[in-house]
Formats: sequence, structure tokens, C-alpha cells
Amino acid sequence: MISSVLVVGLGNPGSRYRGTRHNMGFEVAEALARELGVSLARRHHGLTGGASLGEHRVHILLPQTFMNESGLAVAEFIRYCPVTYPEGLIVIHDELDLEPGVVRVKLGGGLAGHNGLKSIVHQIGTQNFVRVRIGIGRPVAHASVVDFVLARPRPEDRSELDLAVGRGASAVRDIIELGPAQAMTVYNQRARR
Repeated sequence: MISSVLVVGLGNPGSRYRGTRHNMGFEVAEALARELGVSLARRHHGLTGGASLGEHRVHILLPQTFMNESGLAVAEFIRYCPVTYPEGLIVIHDELDLEPGVVRVKLGGGLAGHNGLKSIVHQIGTQNFVRVRIGIGRPVAHASVVDFVLARPRPEDRSELDLAVGRGASAVRDIIELGPAQAMTVYNQRARR
């Protein structure tokens, strides 16, 4: 039986935000799309496309509504193509509470102040979905979090984030093929990454 999985990469559209810390979800989703040979086209308030992965139909969505309204694109897509929670919805996002380049898998839980996650939960009515968290680190004391996430990282952090893009795409594939629980044992037990 073929199941449907929606993979959402969070970020902000436009060249101004490309390469910023807040767009790590976009970068991982785009890497996954390249791996699966998916062409992304504008539809459902986002860029989207699909491919088969084993017994699964994988849909990739990059909302083009800006981060704070990501849930509009997700909710519209789910109306068109329903998913089963939690494993049918995988959201990739930047994470302040992890060091740059660290990749972790999480099932449900809090939103840690992430406006993209807040918007999705508000629109779909549940926190019960899988997250792939890409560490971006925190700004120095008393610095603006908004300015930090919307800035491009330092070169040393960028090299770590580039590696995390590949690990994040692999994590999504493992979640789909092995299940969230097994993916968590793989990605959450690593000493650093």
C-alpha cells in the first residue's frame, strides 16, 4: 500500500533570504528534491513537487507565504492531499537550541518559539508531526534573535550547515523508509552531529 508523505521545508522566499540561517528548512528540502529528481513548481501557496520513494509517495513543499504564515500553505496542501499523523507530515526547520550543523529528529512536542511551527500548528490543529531540526546556534548575549536568524552565517558556521543539509536530507529519507522512531535512534544518539 502506497502512503503519502508531505515534507515541508521552512524558510522565507526571495533572494534576500537565500542562505540565511532561517532558511535551513528550504535548503534541506531542496537537497532532497534534487536527490529524488523532483522539479518544484508553484502551487498551493508554495513550490511543490512529488516523487516515489519505495512504497511512499513523497510530496515536497516550500511555502512561499513567508515564515510566519507557513501554515497557510501546509493546510491548503493537506486539504488537497490528506496525510496521516504523525509520520505523514515531516517539517524541516532551523533550531536555535542546537549548535550549528547538528541534525536531530523529533516527534511532536513544543514549538520553542519558532513562528513557522506556530503557524503550522495553528492552521492544522495538531503538534503531532515529525520535525527535522537543523542547528543554527544562538546569537551572542543581548543580540537580536531576529537579526541573527535572518542573517547569513559566518564562514565557519556555513561549512557546518552545508554538511547538515546532506544529513538533514538523509534524515528525512530515513524517517520515511525506516519510521520516525528508528530515525531518532540514528540521529539523536550521535555524539555531536
